[in-house]
This record gives sequence, structure tokens and C-alpha cells, in this order.
Amino acid sequence: MLGAGAEGGAVRRDPLLPRPMAVYRELGPMAAGVEGAAGERIVEVLFRVVGRGTALLADLRKDDRVSLVGPLGRGFAQVEAEAKIAASAGPALLVGGGTGIASLYEWARALASAGRAVTVLIGARSAGDLLGWSDYAALGVEMIGATEDGSAGIKGLVTKPLEDRLRKLQAGRDATVYAVGPTPMMRACADLAEAHAARCYVSLENPMACGFGVCLGCAAPRRSGGFALVCRSGPVFPALEIDWAGLP
Repeated sequence: MLGAGAEGGAVRRDPLLPRPMAVYRELGPMAAGVEGAAGERIVEVLFRVVGRGTALLADLRKDDRVSLVGPLGRGFAQVEAEAKIAASAGPALLVGGGTGIASLYEWARALASAGRAVTVLIGARSAGDLLGWSDYAALGVEMIGATEDGSAGIKGLVTKPLEDRLRKLQAGRDATVYAVGPTPMMRACADLAEAHAARCYVSLENPMACGFGVCLGCAAPRRSGGFALVCRSGPVFPALEIDWAGLP
């Protein structure tokens, strides 16, 4: 949970709640353009300005300080390990829509380092919205892009190349889909994975105010009944656990 920082070019006259953010990637202190003390862990956050909170974050300058609470929640590695399939050698299909790609980079790096066959599918409205492409490509993973206007990669939604790849894998072939992005996109990925006998994990992006289970604002309906707090039980869930019809 990342605080909005001090007042700057983006005017505010009231307290703002912190914003839930994924750690995009961890940078070493010796990385180009990054200053840090020996042994210091530096993390990078990727976001798009969509409102006052993110406008204030974008207005920050070097040496400005913000409040941060974390790490919070359960990521892909923990949830998959609990399912006792972490040793799976099947192909990993990572699907990111818009700024959802920020939640997938470190997982893509971990899977690639472990020798998994990794395909990253990034979807956006247009070529200018394809975020993180060069960072992912530098990992040496297979890259597939899709834009709604056809200005880069495949024309259409990113679920189109995902469906094509799942079909080619012959009933999933022990594939796992990891999806982050708009709720309709994640639901479509879940449906495609289920139809092709592939596992699917999603990282939900419900709005939240506290990040640790007090405000109850991020509740997501479970298919088995009841609700789960995205900040504590997630944000990563097996897609089959989610009642997508009840998720806004």
C-alpha cells in the first residue's frame, strides 16, 4: 500500500487513502541510474496516472518520501506451492492486460530462471499502451503482443492468442495460465483455461483501503460460497475459486 506523498503539482485538500500497488521488479543497488547503499533492496513500481492519487505519485521527485506498508498478501509462488504443483514442468502462459503486467514480471523471471517454458502475452488498446515489453523480452521468454486497434502484434484482445496457444497445446498439456488485468479479461482467461484443461491463477485488482483485512472493502465472492478478502487471502487465487458473476 503506497501513500500518495506530499502535495505537489497535483492539488489536494483532503487526506487520500493509500493505493494498492504491485512490486514490478526488484533492482540491485548497482543498477544503471539507481542510487542505493550497499545491500539496500530497491523496488520499482509501475503505474498509469488515472486519478488524483496516481497523479500525486507521478509528481514525486528524487528524495521525496512516501508511506509504504508491505509486503502484503499472497503471490503466485505461495499459492501455487500450496497446491503442490510448483514442480510442474508444463508451459507457463503469463497474460497481462494494461498495467496488469506489473504483477507478472518477477514471476516471469522466477519461472524462466527455474527452466520453465514461459510465454508472456501482453494486451493493450494500442501500441503506445504496450507496457514493459522490452523488460520482459530481456528475460529471454517468448513474447506475444495483441492490440485492440491492430497497431502492434495481433489485432484483437489478448485472449485470442491465448486461446490459439491453449488449442495447440492439446488439452492444456499440463499448462498453467497466470492472468492479471481487467476483470473481464481475467474471467475470459479462466474460462479458456478451464475449457482446455489447463490450470489458471489470477491476481485480482479489487479496490482496497487498508491492505491487511480491516476495512473489508476488497471482498471477492467465492464459487463455494462466502467471500475472501483479496488483501489477505489473495490477491492471487486459483481461478476456479472465484465466483466471477458476483465480481464487479
